[in-house]
Amino acid sequence: MMDQARIVIIGGGAIGAGVAFQLAEAGVADVLVLEKEPALCTVTSPQAAGLVGQVRSSPERTRLAMWSVATFSRLEREAEVKPGWRQTGSLRLAQTEERVAEFRRLMAVADAAGLETELLDAAAAQRLWPGLDFAAAKAILWCPSDGYLQPADLVAAYQHAARAKGVRFRTNARVEAIRLERGRVAAVRTQEGEIACETVIAAAGAHGYHIGRLVGLELPVFPVRHHYVITTPTDWIRPEMPVLRLPDATLYARADVNALLLGGWEPAALSLDPRRYGLADPLPPIEEDWPVLASFMEQFRPFGGALADQPVRHVFTGWPTFTPDGRFIVGESRRVPGFVCAIGCNAHGVSGSAGIGRHVVEALLEPEPSPYVRSLSPDRFTEAAWDWPAAERQARHVLETYYHIGH
Repeated sequence: MMDQARIVIIGGGAIGAGVAFQLAEAGVADVLVLEKEPALCTVTSPQAAGLVGQVRSSPERTRLAMWSVATFSRLEREAEVKPGWRQTGSLRLAQTEERVAEFRRLMAVADAAGLETELLDAAAAQRLWPGLDFAAAKAILWCPSDGYLQPADLVAAYQHAARAKGVRFRTNARVEAIRLERGRVAAVRTQEGEIACETVIAAAGAHGYHIGRLVGLELPVFPVRHHYVITTPTDWIRPEMPVLRLPDATLYARADVNALLLGGWEPAALSLDPRRYGLADPLPPIEEDWPVLASFMEQFRPFGGALADQPVRHVFTGWPTFTPDGRFIVGESRRVPGFVCAIGCNAHGVSGSAGIGRHVVEALLEPEPSPYVRSLSPDRFTEAAWDWPAAERQARHVLETYYHIGH
């Protein structure tokens, strides 16, 4: 098979589809998305809980999340295929005075970015989640434009909208090599033949390291275990209830129809060294860690009461990727022109997919990308010394401290 495209995207999850959509929105239609599985959104993305929060510790990260929310809202309002976006708002609960002070700093960042937030009292929060007890909360931060969605629905919406603008998608397309000519990207080879291209965008999630190796780059992208539970149905939870974040208990929760979805950031994470499995290999299976899952329910008990004893109906597990510094790897490599990264999403792959796609567009098409986007370049790892054991420990630490103050 002889084929060509201006840009080839490797990976058909939320990031790959989101980048394709943003490129199409920017007028770049000669794009081909390759996915090695029989369908899009079948590996890491469908395991995501789908929470979309905009309150962040810096204006840049806040604006990225706001871009994603604006995109989800527009797709839900205008697109033929909807992303299933529910703008329920979110409640973030503080259980310590240190966390209350952090909330005030986060509100100042939100104000600088133009994001609406406010502090609610327990009575107002209980009207939004009438089955919970908010007495243990010293402060409750409300963001009315937050919400959640279903990852598979989002990817389907991206695909439909991008395809309408000329983007092509190909499944069962296993990438085997990337051919360089005079040091820059010239083609991608799959099991069916070569695809000539000017640019390759790596959006392969837990195989991001392996795609980098195809062009001689070593990038520290580590899969780190994450899992959450969905309980059996209740007679009072409703899908329009706000997302919950309990950072002092390292927990998050939301409604899943009339059941509870509950997950957390475990203090002793498990990770994979990507050098120990190959590009063609499936990710290792994850065993359900019931002591960790039970600890999530117990930490939820002060707010949930009897809801903490609700039977578990399903456990979701996945390998989201993390980087040693907790920042995305986005942009073109100085060492290999034409090789562009959209990997290392640090558990923001679904929620941040539209914003990350926008960052890729900025890095590729704008003459002067912002200092923040430039800081995400893969060059920070290829032009500096680092070692694998330390990098893996640091990547795990990013997950372990996900809700720590100042994260």
